[in-house]
Amino acid sequence: MASCSVSRFIPENEHLLNDVKIHSTDKAVSTSQMQGYVLQHPNSRWFSLVKVPMGPYLMSGRDTTKRINRFLQRVGQAPVIYDQTKAMKTRSNMEAAVRNMGFLGAHVDLLERKKSFKLNALYDIQTGPRYHVRDLEFIIPDSALQVYLDSASAESNLYRGMPFDLNVLDAERSRINRLLRNKGYYRFNKEYIRFEADTTLGNNLVSLAMIIDNAIVPGGASRAPHQQYHFDDVNFQQDSTSRNLLRKNVLRVKNAIREGSLYSDQQVQQTYSNLSSLGAVMNSNVAITPDEKDSTKLDALVSVTTNKPHAFNLEVEGTNSAGDLGAAVVLSYQNRNLFRGSELLNVKLRGAFEAIKGLEGYENQNYLEFGAEVSLAFPDFKLPGISRDFRRSSNATSEISVMYDNQNRPEFHRRLVSATWRYRWSQQNRQRQHRIDLLDLNYVFMPWISRTFRADYLDNATSRNAILRYNYEDLFIMKWGYTFSYTSQPLSGATGNYGTNAYSIRLNVETAGNLLYGLTTLMHTNRNSQNQYTLFNIAYAQYAKGDFDFSKSFRITPDHSLSLHFGLGLAIPYGNSSILPYEKRYFSGGANSVRGWSVRGLGPGSFKGQDGRIDFINQTGDIKLDMNLEYRSHLFWKIDGAAFIDAGNIWTIRDYADQPGGQFRFDKFWRQIAASYGLGIRLNFNFFILRLDGGMKAVNPAYSDARHHFPIIHPRFKRDFSLHFAVGLPF
Repeated sequence: MASCSVSRFIPENEHLLNDVKIHSTDKAVSTSQMQGYVLQHPNSRWFSLVKVPMGPYLMSGRDTTKRINRFLQRVGQAPVIYDQTKAMKTRSNMEAAVRNMGFLGAHVDLLERKKSFKLNALYDIQTGPRYHVRDLEFIIPDSALQVYLDSASAESNLYRGMPFDLNVLDAERSRINRLLRNKGYYRFNKEYIRFEADTTLGNNLVSLAMIIDNAIVPGGASRAPHQQYHFDDVNFQQDSTSRNLLRKNVLRVKNAIREGSLYSDQQVQQTYSNLSSLGAVMNSNVAITPDEKDSTKLDALVSVTTNKPHAFNLEVEGTNSAGDLGAAVVLSYQNRNLFRGSELLNVKLRGAFEAIKGLEGYENQNYLEFGAEVSLAFPDFKLPGISRDFRRSSNATSEISVMYDNQNRPEFHRRLVSATWRYRWSQQNRQRQHRIDLLDLNYVFMPWISRTFRADYLDNATSRNAILRYNYEDLFIMKWGYTFSYTSQPLSGATGNYGTNAYSIRLNVETAGNLLYGLTTLMHTNRNSQNQYTLFNIAYAQYAKGDFDFSKSFRITPDHSLSLHFGLGLAIPYGNSSILPYEKRYFSGGANSVRGWSVRGLGPGSFKGQDGRIDFINQTGDIKLDMNLEYRSHLFWKIDGAAFIDAGNIWTIRDYADQPGGQFRFDKFWRQIAASYGLGIRLNFNFFILRLDGGMKAVNPAYSDARHHFPIIHPRFKRDFSLHFAVGLPF
């Protein structure tokens, strides 16, 4: 039926392009790399198997005046009709590309294999022998250029014995051009660099000479050594019609062009990057002009246009917690230029309500929350001792914030007060990012706990839960932390890009309570009934925590990629704490973890939750392991698909009576690693992704008998399936 439906759209004497394959006689020629030269691809397949994206188009009729037919043809893919002209152009481009790699005698054959109305195209690459460089000579009449090139010779792409690859030669031209333009040679460009090659030596050897010509003198009659230029005056200009002007000192700090220094492309680009990091700046421009008095100097005019200073935002959320419906409203205000220095003031007000029903033993009280947060970010390091060069070479912010949150539930009332002082900065196209929480204070207190909740869980001798009890006591946390992240791809505004063989690393460390512990032990302050030191009669937390995440993407074709992720976390309570605060404990399961389990539904270890009301506390741990493998494929329109395998779990450092089987042990932890598999659908708008993932349990460590321990062999959809909705990629 599918074949008949396709044939309706294939003109007479034409063929459907069914498949395109590439074969090479030499492994040095990557067939995946050669895919980039293919001008016509067949219809895309789901997970490289079935041409489902073409399906909606085939369901349409020929009458395009009907709305349904236009819709089906728009969301589907039209059958790709084989175009021999494009195929021959592909063959020619591919042959030229292989010869440029040093296979000077290479040729590519196009084989067309027809069957019925379908056609398979095969590009057969016959490489022949590869040429290598025997002799290497540098001809540089300008001795000043020679000095700079010699100082950076270790970075050169050229060496005797290398393959005669024109792509490498072009990369060397770009490297030299970049080097010299950062050393004052403002008028230098790649066209001054050329190569001469003698391929007649025999034995597939080449004699190669790199020549850097002198500069063309105005008029073109003669040549002279290249001229170095220095920056002279740097001036600043703002939109005169704007009332939201920046202080000139802010522009001077963000300006990376140093007066009197050699011209540098890098300084100009860093200036653009620094200015774009200012929230008050809408766009910027750096104009370079020769100095009227001295032909060896350049003047720079840095001009900016500012944004509107004020912004308001309203967010409305809907919640469903085990059938209890609720809503939340967040009202925020921003001032992007509070003190005319691009300071960002952010004020947020949040209110939430949830209708709680069927809660036996408690007063008929709904959940009510309101909170406020005020933060102020400065576009610079507000810290003494930071050099001016470092301030110019990095995009930094200094942030202070305070927050108050008020939560009232039928079981308890909870208050949270926090204050933070942190620094953020990034380098190298925002690929390297740093964050230091210099001071992070959190005060959690419980002004009221219902008698029923206290009797059932906190004071009942038969059900006392140390972890639960600890997290319903007043607590003070004073921590310090550092976070480093790196991605091999320069960051952009798009978050829907799966990456091109990119990888990312994230490292986080934090400690809490050490300074307070030193002071309280030195002063011999009193301890509470749990033998903890207190500050103003409030116990403080003491712990150390570290997290490591690594993810890597392998691009198979433009529509298919494979991504993997590894995450490890370890947190240790010590000194004044025997248990981690709830907010610092790890959980497993959910949209970004092992997706066969609901959030906070897995672990620790082989522990199986028994009390749904407090399992969100019990199913937490001090150690976390996550391993994920995901195959991503473009389906059609803006719809992407994924097939994934997840594995991991959490464990506790100590053996807690209320979490039997949860302690980490080297001799058995590997048997407690949970696994799941599943499929996902993503709505990819490039700048953000809406994601729906369905996971099935494969290995369940909560059970020891084979029937329940391996649900992959004995699956039960109702028991083993979890559905997750999220925004953004899982890793």
